[in-house]
Amino acid sequence: MRSRLKNFLGVFAALSIAGTAAAVGCSGTPSNNTSTNAGGAGGEGNGSAQGGSGNSTAQGGNGTGGDGGGFIPGTGGNDGGLDPDSACAAQSAEATLAKKPVDIIIIIDNSGSMTDEIIGVEKNINQNFATIIENSGIDYRVILVARHGKANPDESICVEAPLSGIPAGGCATPPAQPVDNPPKFFHYNVEVASTNSLCIFMNAFSAPDLNGKAPMGLQEWLRPDAFKAFIELTDDNISCNTATGINFNDQDTVAGGIALADKFDTELLKLSPTHFGTKESRNYAFYSIVGMTFNNPPTQPYGPMDPITTAICPAAVDSGTGYQGLSILTNALRFPLCDTTSYDVVFQAIAQGVIAGSKVACDFPVPAAPMGQTVDLNTVEVQYTPGGAGTPTGLKKVADAASCAADSFYVDVALKQVYLCPETCSVVQNDDKAKLDVLFACDIGGAN
Repeated sequence: MRSRLKNFLGVFAALSIAGTAAAVGCSGTPSNNTSTNAGGAGGEGNGSAQGGSGNSTAQGGNGTGGDGGGFIPGTGGNDGGLDPDSACAAQSAEATLAKKPVDIIIIIDNSGSMTDEIIGVEKNINQNFATIIENSGIDYRVILVARHGKANPDESICVEAPLSGIPAGGCATPPAQPVDNPPKFFHYNVEVASTNSLCIFMNAFSAPDLNGKAPMGLQEWLRPDAFKAFIELTDDNISCNTATGINFNDQDTVAGGIALADKFDTELLKLSPTHFGTKESRNYAFYSIVGMTFNNPPTQPYGPMDPITTAICPAAVDSGTGYQGLSILTNALRFPLCDTTSYDVVFQAIAQGVIAGSKVACDFPVPAAPMGQTVDLNTVEVQYTPGGAGTPTGLKKVADAASCAADSFYVDVALKQVYLCPETCSVVQNDDKAKLDVLFACDIGGAN
C-alpha cells in the first residue's frame, strides 16, 4: 500500500532577485487535526529544528540558511508529534525566473561602398557593444554573417579578441579563416552583396559557410530558448531570391517596405517557430543601421513610432525601407549608417536595447522534492503578487497551451515544467518587481 503525505512547499521566485536561494520546510504526518503553522527546518551548521505539532509553533535552528516556517502551511499529527518515517526534510530551492539568453545575429553588406562602415564596426563591436552586454550579466551569443578578411581593400570584416578567437592585433594580417570563440562568438563566413542580406540569412540557416563550418547551417549555433536580435548594416535596399525561390523586394518605397517586412516575418516564423516565435508572440527584434537620413539630433535613433523614410544620408544608395519596416514591426531601433564616427553611440544604444529587450522567461522547472519523495504535479498552484507587495492573486491552472486564457498557467508533466500562459507572461514580463509563489504537494514513500 502506498502512503501519501501532502506537504505544501513554497518556492519564491522574484524577478528582481532571480537566482537567490530560499529555504523551505515541510510539516509532519497528516491527521484530522490541523496545526496553526508548521515550522521550517533548521539551517546548516549547529542549529536544529523541530516540526510543529497540534497548535504548537516550530522554530528554526541557528545554522545558516534556516527559516522558521515562513509561508508554508502544515498539518498536525494525532499524537502531537512527528513521524520520522514520513516527515519531509527541509530543502533549498533557487528562484528560477531569469532573463532569457540572447542570440545576436549581425549581417553586414560586403559590397564596395561599405569599407568605412565595416571599419566602424570593427572599432566598436567589442568595447561599445559586446562589453556592455557582457557587463549586464545577460547570457549572450554573437553570430556574425559576413565575409571574413580585411576591410580595406576587400570590404570584409575581421573581429579580434575579446569577442572572437583572434588575438588583439591579429586582424592586421587576418588569418585565412575566422576564429570562433565558443560559446560567445561564431563567424559564418559568406559574401553578402548589396541587396541580398535577408536571402543570405534564409539560405545560411540550413547550409554550411564558405569554409564548411556549420554543416547544418547557422541554426547549429542558435539556442532554442534564446531571444534573437538581428542587426543589419547596409547602405542599399532589398532585392533578392532565396535558394528556395522566395523573392524579397522592398521597391524603395514606404508601401514596399511595409509589405516586405510582413512577408519576411511570415517566412522567418515559418522557417523556425522554435527560434523566432509566432505572429502572436515573436521571439526576435530587427535593428537596422541603414542608408536612411539623419534624425534630429543626428545621433538620435528612430523609434518604432517613427514612420519609414525614403530620404537617404550622404553616400548611401537607398534608405532600406524593408529593413525599416522590420524594425518597426518588431519594436526595434533604426540608425543612419553614414556617420561612422558616431558608431560608438549607435552600438551603445543597440546594446542597451538588447539588454532591455531580454525578457524574463515565462517557464520554470518545478523544484525537486525532498529525498525519498516525489512532487505531485497535479497539485501545483501558482500565485502572482503584482509589484512584489500586497495580496497575491492565484492563477488558474489549465490543461495545456491550447487551453490558455488570461491569468492562467499550465504544467508540462513530462518535462516537470511550469509555463505561464501568454497573457500572464506579458503581465509578468512588464512587472520588474513581480513575485511568483509556486505551491505543490509531496508523495511519500513507495509500494509496501
